[in-house]
Amino acid sequence: MITSAEEFVRLRTSENPEEYLRAAWSEAPLDVWYEIIQNYPDMSFWVAQNKSVPIEILTILAAHPEESVRSMVASKNKLPEELQIKLAIDPEFFVRQRIVYNKKATFKALQILTKDKDEELREQALKRISEGRYM
Repeated sequence: MITSAEEFVRLRTSENPEEYLRAAWSEAPLDVWYEIIQNYPDMSFWVAQNKSVPIEILTILAAHPEESVRSMVASKNKLPEELQIKLAIDPEFFVRQRIVYNKKATFKALQILTKDKDEELREQALKRISEGRYM
């Protein structure tokens, strides 16, 4: 378990593969995740990438100003429907694209994307719905 924001940053920036992987897989208490986001905003992408990051943190990161962070959030399989819907109407193409290709995208999120301004996203959303490939 990661016990501090400083430990997460040290692990994430380590050249030791074992430490680097701990930053991607290990759990941390909620207050540690909050502290990382607040005190080390440049680590937000890596927080979103962590496999054990809680939904409460993904909810905050879904509103992050950086497209790369929101895209990483949109790719998470454990994303609840309300966050999928929020990101399905994101102004950035790549965020919406991550939702349409998210294997756990819900019918409602895909339905929103069938009306997207981008033809590729509309077609992919319609294809997934027609094939029944949604949650």
